[in-house]
Amino acid sequence: MPSKPLKVTNFSHRVCIVGGGSWGTAIATVVAENCSRHPQLLSRVTMWVHDEEMPAGGTLASSINASHYNQKYLPGVRLPDNVVAEPDLERAAHGATLLVLVVPVEYLSRGILVRLLENAAPNCRAVSLIKGLLFEDGKPALISKWVEKELQGMDVSVLMGANIASEVGAGQFCEATLGCNDPKAGPIWQLVFNLERFRINVVMDAAGVELCGALKNIVALGAGFCDGLGYGANTKAAIVRIGLEEMMRFCRIFFRVDTSTFFESCGVAELIASAYGGRTRKVASAFVTTGKSWQQLEVELLGGQKLQDMQRFKDVMAALKKHGVEDKFPLFSKIYRIAYENAPCEEIVKLPERVAWRQKVKTRIVPRWLAVLLAVIVVIAALYVYAAWLDIRALEYGACRTMKALNGAEHGTCKW
Repeated sequence: MPSKPLKVTNFSHRVCIVGGGSWGTAIATVVAENCSRHPQLLSRVTMWVHDEEMPAGGTLASSINASHYNQKYLPGVRLPDNVVAEPDLERAAHGATLLVLVVPVEYLSRGILVRLLENAAPNCRAVSLIKGLLFEDGKPALISKWVEKELQGMDVSVLMGANIASEVGAGQFCEATLGCNDPKAGPIWQLVFNLERFRINVVMDAAGVELCGALKNIVALGAGFCDGLGYGANTKAAIVRIGLEEMMRFCRIFFRVDTSTFFESCGVAELIASAYGGRTRKVASAFVTTGKSWQQLEVELLGGQKLQDMQRFKDVMAALKKHGVEDKFPLFSKIYRIAYENAPCEEIVKLPERVAWRQKVKTRIVPRWLAVLLAVIVVIAALYVYAAWLDIRALEYGACRTMKALNGAEHGTCKW
């Protein structure tokens, strides 16, 4: 269930945004606006960016600070004056009590996290806006859990939603879902992110929120294939629905999540946004119509930026194969064969009959060991009750016999 807003102390938090790409820049417009209007937050927001050279001269950080525009990653969106781009990570994170992590997972190294830990305040919290999955011995693992471990137990929440960077930067209305592990984190991060145009809903399911963001672009690839083939709304809607079902199945197999999370902004809403307007969909559509490689399309359509989901998709399929459940994911398998094994794009709609492949993963309200333990406790309790009843009956019988003996009664019997 969504949590209700709670009271926040008068302590003034210092916010540092770690990452200055398109999404980092877009979310900076939201964070900076809240920091300028809430006394619980310090107005100045630092944003760590790579110290890279700009074509027109100077560095990215100096360009942002001079013009208040990130011309390389999100041109056309003006950053508030209280955002300061900082190429030095130690200076950016110094004394921060709230870290907003927006670095692509490929570039989020252990070294970066160690430096953040050394320079942030002792009572610091973090929130991950990073989409992706890690894999350990062929099994998927959450990025937020790895970050929490590297930050020596720092509380790490997760923010995901139907949030296309250019639209958020332009101030268009949208929602996002904040997944928390600690109930105290919800009201703090709501203060940082919640605006009339950027609505935040808090759920106590950080894992579910993160997994929705990690898996949705697999389905977006399928939606892009549909667009490239010229299929209509019916077909695309079917692919999105089947994709959502397989996302939920994946989460139930490998993690414990709340099913209702899939109906938050991070779930079905973000899936719809990605299937109809995301860049993964755009590149997948061009993959069908042009026949060019993924690498060529990244250069031509994304300016050289990478589709971070492609390697993740390979890892997802490897995990499914390793655990022998690939047959439960016919859509994921078709998308993979089209993307990497030169299967005809038309195979996207050649799925098995639903009655043949829709096998619900059995989920238990309680683990099996706990159910057995509860059953044993119930049996023992029943035996104790029965024994107590026998004791009471024996006492009543004995009392009856004693009374008959004392009174010299000759008639009547004592019933057991």
